[in-house]
Amino acid sequence: MSGPERREEEVRRMLDAPHPLVPADLHVRAAHRGARLRRRRRTLHHVGCVLLLVAIAFAMWAVAVEPWVVPPSATTPEIEGW
Repeated sequence: MSGPERREEEVRRMLDAPHPLVPADLHVRAAHRGARLRRRRRTLHHVGCVLLLVAIAFAMWAVAVEPWVVPPSATTPEIEGW
């Protein structure tokens, strides 16, 4: 028996066997799970957007303030040699 014929025979045997019982509340559980996954995905999307906005705001602040530049000295250095 070749590969496709063997698979077809296995499928026929599976379909001839008694089918398992499906729980009565399966559709309710599936709907709840889908809603939970959709809520989780939407929440992660919102958190990602907020983090992106925070990163953009930080970058704009850093460019405007330039915290890596040393601030000017409050006193003038002494002049020697006058």
